[in-house]
Amino acid sequence: MMGLNMVHSDQCRRSYHLAVTLLGTSILAGMPAPSFAQVQPAATPAAASATAPEAAAAPAPAAEAPPPPVMIQSISVVGMQRLEPDTIRSYIKLRYGQPYSQVNADQALKDLYATELFSDVQIRNENGNVVIEVKENPVVNRIVLEGNKRIKEEKITPEIKLAARQIFTRSKVRADVARIIELYKRQGRFAAVVEPKMVMLEQNRVDIVYEINEGPKSKVRQINILGNSEFSAKELRGQMVTKEARLTRFMSSGTSYDPDRMAFDQQKLRQFYLTKGYADFRVVSAVAELTPDKKDFILTYVIEEGKRYHFGPVTVDSQLRDFDGEKLAKQLPMKQGDWYNAKIVEDTIEKLNQTAGAFGYAFADVRPDYERNKDDLTMGVKFVIAEAPRVYVERIDINGNTLTQDKVVRREFRIAEGDAFNSLQVKRSTNRIKSLGYFQEKFEVEQKPGSAPDRIILEANVEEKPTGQLQLSAGFSSIENFIFQASVQQRNFRGRGQTVGLSGSYSKYSKSIEASFVEPYLFDRNVSLGIDIYRRDYNSFNFGLNNQRNNTYSQTTTGFQARLGIPLTEYVTAIASYTLNYDKISLDPNQYFSDRLTPGTPTCDPLFAGRYLCEALGNRLSSIIGLSLIRDTLDNRQHPTRGSLVSVSGDFAGLGGSVKYGRLRFNAARYFPLPKRFIFSLSAEGGIIKSFDSSGTLNADGTGTDDVRLTDRFYLGEPQMRGFDIRGIGPRILRKTYEDVNGDGVIGPDEFSTDRNRWVDDALGGKYYYQGRAELEIPLGSGAKELGIRPSIFADVGAVWGIRTPTTQDTGVGGTFLPTRDPSTGQSLYTQIDTATVVDNGDGTTSCTVTSSTVTSATNSNTLDCLPTGFTQGANSPLGSTVAFREFYQGNTWKPRLAVGVGFNWNSPFGPFRIDFAKTLLKREGDDTKSFTFNVGTQF
Repeated sequence: MMGLNMVHSDQCRRSYHLAVTLLGTSILAGMPAPSFAQVQPAATPAAASATAPEAAAAPAPAAEAPPPPVMIQSISVVGMQRLEPDTIRSYIKLRYGQPYSQVNADQALKDLYATELFSDVQIRNENGNVVIEVKENPVVNRIVLEGNKRIKEEKITPEIKLAARQIFTRSKVRADVARIIELYKRQGRFAAVVEPKMVMLEQNRVDIVYEINEGPKSKVRQINILGNSEFSAKELRGQMVTKEARLTRFMSSGTSYDPDRMAFDQQKLRQFYLTKGYADFRVVSAVAELTPDKKDFILTYVIEEGKRYHFGPVTVDSQLRDFDGEKLAKQLPMKQGDWYNAKIVEDTIEKLNQTAGAFGYAFADVRPDYERNKDDLTMGVKFVIAEAPRVYVERIDINGNTLTQDKVVRREFRIAEGDAFNSLQVKRSTNRIKSLGYFQEKFEVEQKPGSAPDRIILEANVEEKPTGQLQLSAGFSSIENFIFQASVQQRNFRGRGQTVGLSGSYSKYSKSIEASFVEPYLFDRNVSLGIDIYRRDYNSFNFGLNNQRNNTYSQTTTGFQARLGIPLTEYVTAIASYTLNYDKISLDPNQYFSDRLTPGTPTCDPLFAGRYLCEALGNRLSSIIGLSLIRDTLDNRQHPTRGSLVSVSGDFAGLGGSVKYGRLRFNAARYFPLPKRFIFSLSAEGGIIKSFDSSGTLNADGTGTDDVRLTDRFYLGEPQMRGFDIRGIGPRILRKTYEDVNGDGVIGPDEFSTDRNRWVDDALGGKYYYQGRAELEIPLGSGAKELGIRPSIFADVGAVWGIRTPTTQDTGVGGTFLPTRDPSTGQSLYTQIDTATVVDNGDGTTSCTVTSSTVTSATNSNTLDCLPTGFTQGANSPLGSTVAFREFYQGNTWKPRLAVGVGFNWNSPFGPFRIDFAKTLLKREGDDTKSFTFNVGTQF
């Protein structure tokens, strides 16, 4: 058997064949086997001839009586190792006191071999003492797989029925080989070969080794379609799940041959033709031919398209009192004369059933009666709605919830016990229970007959899954470089549906810690309560020389937020909130402070920080009340495919505290499922903020500081707007240095650096913004879908604007001297001459030899014999450099920015991975573009 090397197999086979031969000979002879001992040798021909007359004359002697049968006196078993003699004797029909015959002995051999416990069996009759000599099959010590690379051992092992400590049998090995080969066939590897080997061990044990030659994956080289005239073969192949192997489909699993998929493709072809009106279409044959090299398959479909039909009369025959057949017929999507479409008929049946269910007819039966007229090629359809009783909910049963309390599930039902049945409410209840996230994904509310024909029982058979989550994640993004996050959360605390959580994050530019609690049903009322307590540290940055990020201001926010949510309708919720924040905005005094403007008192220097940053410094208390209206009809909040999400929120800061403003924001998103699993989405958002105090400044020339503080404004850029850098859109100040651009050796008043990497770029944000996005998610093959790969095409548009024009600075071509400062104290540094000695050079000239040091005092009390050039007696020389720049205010416009591109999402083994390639089509002066972004993280 396929190379299986079994010990004693030939001896076993000879014994078995001998027994069968003896049995057959006994039957053919018509007498018991012992009678052969009485047969005399045949006479020679001569002797026969000589005695013939004599024999003829003499009368025939009487037949000799057969000997009496031998009775079985004992049955002994020898050779067994594990089995008891009584166990072996129980497998046969030989018993003490019975007559022994070869027929019975042959049957005993068959019975013992049928147990598959023995490799060799012999039966001897020693004058009534029957001896059964057996050799037991060995015991399996272990199962070894060799050569399997494409299918892991953990997937093959469950298919192998032979296991360690079981009795070895050939039939089990054959069955295991067949199952392993079937596994490889499911993966399209029809050339796979499995060779079983047996390694004999001591104590009658064996190792079974399955040597696997996986072979190449059998692809579909070609798909032939014969008999098509109305549609091209290319169009028909596009309807199939199976695809021809091409280089562009290396990620697709549909290019491998699968008999089940081939049968499904026949149904897909039939569905396609039925939707086009070809009601007589049929697949005559479907043949898969394996190429001689066993590498590829060629599929051939022979079809008959038939004639194309129109809809004939379309009517509704309703036997339900609440449904008027004529009115329903007028609302049907198909009309007489339209091309026949079986899909529309199926959808109509489903909608009629849903409509009947919505009126309480849970067991309504809608059947289509077809009237095909081959003469005029019409297909009449009559939808028959059979009579059924209106059904009421007898009771609702919750099963399987071991931790979650019954009330947590029951409160999600949109229908109560005693109510009239409504299929739409049952479906909505199912979706709400799924959205809890406490139970298995494939959950449905089951409908079962009640105690009477007009009663129904709703069963929620749930299977709980873990709701606690401990997450540690680390990653790298183009926004914040290294990111580390940790969180612990329980979404079903004590089985009450409450959520408690603690989270923290750390990156180069931000740190945060937050504790949260959510009670979805406060005091068992349909009112939600949420509380967050947090501390957030954020370090803003700008882009300096050579595109280097420089930390600017630091914002530390400590506060809490309380929310109260009340559902207004099934899909609309109102959320009221109160937020109290204490913000501290500061700058590094060693980097941005000096006493240039206020001698002796270091203050924020606009020359270092910019005037807008200096004016934003300080501490403030924000007391904010908010109200949001949310309408949510999404089918899945994690990865929606249909539905919409619309929200309008307003915040008012000024209920106490030191900040007063009003802010209004709007968000909307809509998802559309398209044919062939494409998903198209549109989203839009916008906002406006207005200050209610006069914290800003206004100069005579119209410039100054805006009343809305820097940290309260809107910003736009990566990651919201792809194609632009972080905060790359909107009002900003660009500080450009004076340079000799034309190379004439003279720096003119309008000559500035043209290299953006040498500019200092400070985004200022805006009081108004809008953003829109259109995205098309492209489906891939099932293999890519299992890997979580989701490419998309997108277009982003948006703008942010509306602040008061800030006061800019211009040092002039001559520039401004910036002293070097002690990084630990912030004091200006000077070069001090400690000693100065006149030295005779010997050629009639002298020189001044000095020793110097760096100090923080502007005066020099040392007595010097001479002074180097640039030094004054009693004064030290300041250290520093001269900077020459002009600031430009740009980007404050409502005009749209537009970028298009492709995105790539992958749920990789390392965590979520996102890449975007974008091309900016519309930008405004000052905008900072970026064509490539990525983000990757991991969980462990």
